[in-house]
Amino acid sequence: MKVENSATVTRRVAVPPSLGGRGTWLAFLGVLSFSGSMPATVYAMRGLDPWLVAVGRAAVAGAIALICLKAAGHALLPPRSQWPAYALIVLGVVVGFPVFSGLALHLGASTAHSAVVIGLLPAATAACAVLRAGERPRPLFWAGCTAGAAAITAFTLIQHHGRPSWPDLLLLGALLSAAIGYTEGGRLAKHTPGWRVISHALVLSLPLTLPVTAALAATTPITLTGESLAGFAYVSVISMFVGFIPWYAGLARGGIARAGQTQLTQPLLTLVWAWGLMGERFGASTVVAALAVLVCVAITQRART
Repeated sequence: MKVENSATVTRRVAVPPSLGGRGTWLAFLGVLSFSGSMPATVYAMRGLDPWLVAVGRAAVAGAIALICLKAAGHALLPPRSQWPAYALIVLGVVVGFPVFSGLALHLGASTAHSAVVIGLLPAATAACAVLRAGERPRPLFWAGCTAGAAAITAFTLIQHHGRPSWPDLLLLGALLSAAIGYTEGGRLAKHTPGWRVISHALVLSLPLTLPVTAALAATTPITLTGESLAGFAYVSVISMFVGFIPWYAGLARGGIARAGQTQLTQPLLTLVWAWGLMGERFGASTVVAALAVLVCVAITQRART
C-alpha cells in the first residue's frame, strides 16, 4: 500500500493537476475560437474569392504577428534548426487547412457537413503526435481511430448517394493538414510560448502570402459587404492568430492527449454556429454522425493516456 501511495504522489508531482487543468481550459479557448472559422469563411467568400480568403487571412495575420514580435523585442524568425518543424506548421495550418477547407465550402460543402468530417481532427492529431513522439499506443487507440474513420466514411457516402465528392476529399486534406500543424506547434510550444510559435510560422510564410494576396486582390472580383468584411476579419485575426495562442499553450501545458480532448466539442459548437448564424438546417444523420465521431475520438484520447 505504501509503494502505491508513493507512486501516486510521484505522478502528481510530475504532472500537477492544476497545470493540466489550466492547459485544458486554455485549449478550450482555442477550440472556441476555431469553431467559428467555417461560418466566418462562408461569410468572407460572399464578397471575396475563396483563394483570396485562404491566402489573405495568413498575410493579414502575418503582419499582425510581425508587429507583435517586434514590439516584444523578439527575433522575427526562429532558430534555423527549427525551420523544418515551422515549415510543417506553415504547410499545415497557415496554408493547407485554409485552402482545403475554403475550397470545400466554395464547392458546396455545408458548414454542418464540414464540421462532422473535421470532427476526426482530434484523432488525427493524436495519431500524428504518436508517430512524432515514437509512442506505442494500445490497440484500443487504433480501434477508436478506425471506428471514427468508418463513421465519417459512411456519413459522407450516405450524404452523396454512395460516391465520394470533391468537397469531402478537400476536407480530408484540411483534416490532415491541421493535424500536422497542431502536432508540430504543440511540440514547439513546450519550449517556446505559443504566441511566438504561431507568430514565427506566420512571419516565415509572409514572402509567399503577401505577394500572392496582392496578386489575387488585383485580379479577382471583390464585393465588400458587412458580412464579407466581418468574416474575413474573423478568420484573419481570430482563426489564424489569436486562437492559436491559447491552443498551443494548452497543448504544451496539458499535453496533446489531455488538452486535445477539448477539441471533441468543436464539431458540435460549429453546428450551433451554423444553425444560429447561418440558419442551416441539418437532419438527424448529421447529429448522429457528429456524436458517433465524438465517442470514437474520446476512445482514442482515453487510450493514449
